[in-house]
Amino acid sequence: MVLLNVILPVPHKAGSLSKGDRATIMMTMFYKYYLIIFLLLSACSHSKMNGYTPYELPTSSLNPFGRTALNEQGQLELISSAAHVGFSFEGKEATIFANIPATNGHNYLQYEMDGIYQERIRIEGKSNQPIVLQASSEGKHTVWVYKATEAHTGPVFIEKIEAKYIKPLRRENLPLIEFIGNSITCGAAADPSQVPCGTGEYHDQHNAYDAYGPRVARALKTNYLLSSISGAGIYRNWNSDGPALPILYEKMDFQENGLRTWNFNLYSPKIVSIALGTNDLSNGDGIIKRLPFDSALYVNHYIQFVQLVKSKYPFAQIALLSSPMVNGERRNLLEHALTMVKHTIDELHPTDKPVAMYF
Repeated sequence: MVLLNVILPVPHKAGSLSKGDRATIMMTMFYKYYLIIFLLLSACSHSKMNGYTPYELPTSSLNPFGRTALNEQGQLELISSAAHVGFSFEGKEATIFANIPATNGHNYLQYEMDGIYQERIRIEGKSNQPIVLQASSEGKHTVWVYKATEAHTGPVFIEKIEAKYIKPLRRENLPLIEFIGNSITCGAAADPSQVPCGTGEYHDQHNAYDAYGPRVARALKTNYLLSSISGAGIYRNWNSDGPALPILYEKMDFQENGLRTWNFNLYSPKIVSIALGTNDLSNGDGIIKRLPFDSALYVNHYIQFVQLVKSKYPFAQIALLSSPMVNGERRNLLEHALTMVKHTIDELHPTDKPVAMYF
């Protein structure tokens, strides 16, 4: 105000003013208050330019990895296990706005900051809750956010992310491995740190980030996709006759009644690792009637599935994995069946890379 009184004329006593003088003073006061407002707005604008207010990163500008989709509301849908998205920011915190479709349910995200794994985050189905990620110091930070649970647990939606100087990240152009499998490929029962095993709901111990596929990929410095369903098999599931994973593989969300199909042209894996058989060999819960394991049926369905995978990724190396979950005679049955699958595929595709096996 002192500055304004210096640069603008000070009005005289009202009684000594002519009509023209009063008009001049009124105009002077108008410009005076106009200048005050202008300076205040400039200060606000200046604070935004210097990062004192959050910047919003719309999900449409993100570069997600894994089975994801952008819905009509502009929200990013994380579908598959360990589907993830990354961004960088400056300062000490970033805020993610996430929600789930189930009003009374819950789901989980997990994240790493500056290359270090942090924690799982529980998402309640009540509202679009802000999740504040705290850094230990000021400066520039990188964050990767992962879906901790599998597709059958339901999607997690990210509406927006806010932080200072926020920018989307893109995965490096590294070789890609797709891991196809069942519960252990999903990371089920891998993390009882928040909810002890045997309590809560099935997905309360999911940790896709710590499943064997992502751990192998990080060790080899490759990218990865998880295409997995708990309890799934090749021709039958843990406690049912199906639909097994080969039937659901082309569905975006691995759901039998899902209307969306997955676009396999989005990724081109160098290796496709398949670990299916534990649930085909399972006796189920012992209540539902279950026929003995049919080795011929298993081999035939497996051959058809490998043919399907090869039609999606004609140049990929196929690898068939045994299971750490079966032993004794069942393991012998499984590995003999996988050997038959390998020999048949190699004969059908003599110019392709031979199918690899890991027992």
